Amino acid sequence: MVTRRYLRIKVFQALYALEKNRKEDFLVSEKKLNQTIQNCQVLSVYFISLLPEIAHYRSLRLEELKEKVNPTEEDLNPNSKFIDNLVIKQIEENTNIKQLCRNYKIDWNDRYDFIAQMYHEIANSDLYSKYLNSPERSYKEDKNFVLDMIEIIFAESELLHWFLEEKNVHWFDDYNDALLATYKNIEKFKENQPKQKPLTPFFKNDDEITFYQDLFRKTLLYNAEYQKRIDDKLLHWESERIMDIDTILMKMAMCELTQFQTIPIKVTINEYIEIAKLYSSRKSGVFINGILDSIVTDLKNEEVLNKMGRGLIND
Repeated sequence: MVTRRYLRIKVFQALYALEKNRKEDFLVSEKKLNQTIQNCQVLSVYFISLLPEIAHYRSLRLEELKEKVNPTEEDLNPNSKFIDNLVIKQIEENTNIKQLCRNYKIDWNDRYDFIAQMYHEIANSDLYSKYLNSPERSYKEDKNFVLDMIEIIFAESELLHWFLEEKNVHWFDDYNDALLATYKNIEKFKENQPKQKPLTPFFKNDDEITFYQDLFRKTLLYNAEYQKRIDDKLLHWESERIMDIDTILMKMAMCELTQFQTIPIKVTINEYIEIAKLYSSRKSGVFINGILDSIVTDLKNEEVLNKMGRGLIND
């Protein structure tokens, strides 16, 4: 469910934090890394569990409008398409989602004002108007509307960003990955699925867990060797002048190159160039690319690149 890039970024952040706090124990750092990745899964449950709450708010408002002193025809016979959305009802009735909310202590009962604001943000969108005014009533349309709402409204909502970042400041970086996990889960929903249907596992398989844990541990284990290889390539540059971010990313790349046999060389180099563009200076991608290309040549000459399977692609 989560991408390898997300896992690389989380390992990078953990290594960077450890570099800045060298007194911290390695095991404490690794525990924090594991917790950070689990928090992304928690964020995904926040997203998916919010949908029924918004629909419930709208249902209560429709009932209140019917109790007006002089209700209009629209008040008495409102368009209930949104509150009757079949996919949102599936989420509301899903026993596994309910259990996850209990496990993660997710409770929307005291968030009435926020939920009201989120509903109005949705209701003021062209997406919502088009959905309500469409004569079609089908599971497919309901599902497409929910997916569009996630992709268009949730993704761009400053209110939702603010609310979740207030709960956990680290969710700023996790927002898009958790939202993508939510989208992929709902994308797999079927009309007649059981109420006990579990969400798609956060990790595709145990290999993903092994990947990020080994990347963290082995980058630290071979830190001195990787630092020497970098120093040997700096020529007239002093290692102290290189940004810590760039150094950590290059060490992680060397770890992947030498310790992960099934990851192609080009995939590794391209991934760390892209991460450098996100977290380092404007020129870091070019700098890292040059250093790593030279190191790869050395590793090949030393015959220490033992790639196999997918790792041989574009070698």
